[in-house]
Amino acid sequence: MIDKKPAMKQKIAVLGCGAIGSSISADLTRAGLDVTVIDQWPAQIEKIKIDGLEINIPDGVIKTPIKALHLCELASTSLLFDVVFLAVKSNDHRWLTEFIKPYLKSDGLLVPTQNGMNDDSIASIVGRDRVIGCAMELSAEIFNPGSVKRNTPHKTTWFAIGELDGFFTDRVKRIQSLLNHVGRCDITANIYGAKWTKLIANTMTMGPFGLLGLGNSQAAQLPGMFDISVKIGRESVAVGEALGYRMEPIFGLRADEFAGSSDENLITAMKTLLGHVSRGRTAPIHDHLKGRTSEMAFISGLVATKGKALGLSVTANAAVAELDRQINTREIPMEAANLERLVRLINAAT
Repeated sequence: MIDKKPAMKQKIAVLGCGAIGSSISADLTRAGLDVTVIDQWPAQIEKIKIDGLEINIPDGVIKTPIKALHLCELASTSLLFDVVFLAVKSNDHRWLTEFIKPYLKSDGLLVPTQNGMNDDSIASIVGRDRVIGCAMELSAEIFNPGSVKRNTPHKTTWFAIGELDGFFTDRVKRIQSLLNHVGRCDITANIYGAKWTKLIANTMTMGPFGLLGLGNSQAAQLPGMFDISVKIGRESVAVGEALGYRMEPIFGLRADEFAGSSDENLITAMKTLLGHVSRGRTAPIHDHLKGRTSEMAFISGLVATKGKALGLSVTANAAVAELDRQINTREIPMEAANLERLVRLINAAT
């Protein structure tokens, strides 16, 4: 695929201006790129239109004006985008992909900057030739319009991108040049493996931590948590291997740092992730605090569903997904006592 579009002349949309979308769009805008953010949160868009975005990051404070549109405003524009970064929760990926499809140029690229394994689902809407896969680590929080607490500084923010077919193309290098403004961006010929490896790390951390409402560092130190995380990770590795995914060095790790047994590699991935996000709370906690349904059905729930279909033991991931469902439906509160509930569910199932 030949791709000669000058980076500075591209029209870029960031669809989803929550914590992650805000962090990405602020860095791209500061780099002098033509960026428009589009979001379904009215107060966020109105605040950005008036005051711009403020990103509080360990590197300092970033304040930048930025072009912003409500979802309903896009229809009255004549905008067509060369690149769309889809920065929404997995729950929203299908309807927002359908929404942005008419505004993506015929040779435009959609890059899902989100958790989960949604690339094939997104490709079924816009076409595989218009999707660039992406795995990422960028931790951030937002509770007030226009103001983001970004927990991951630029030096430890990480992306891996790749063509879904594994080929190395000019257009992947173009996306890399954009995301290098946000953090380190690697290119991989094994994007599905990189995404599943990130999903493994998420099941080990986001999954159980998100049930408790505690900060990442506090949750990680609870008695018994490490053993539970490792059990969850082993299940996720087994399901990935059965699906044909090969574990990949992620978070900027070198191949020699990721050359051990499956257990050693999953522990390396988990500890590296925790080193990047120790300052904050994991994403499902933000969702539960805001009264939103978390996206764990697309992470722990995905492992449980795929594993059951394959006849594999996924008791720990299934227990996490079930307790997350109960929090979403207000059957139980998000609280530290859920660690005991999780242990009981796992033991009962095994």
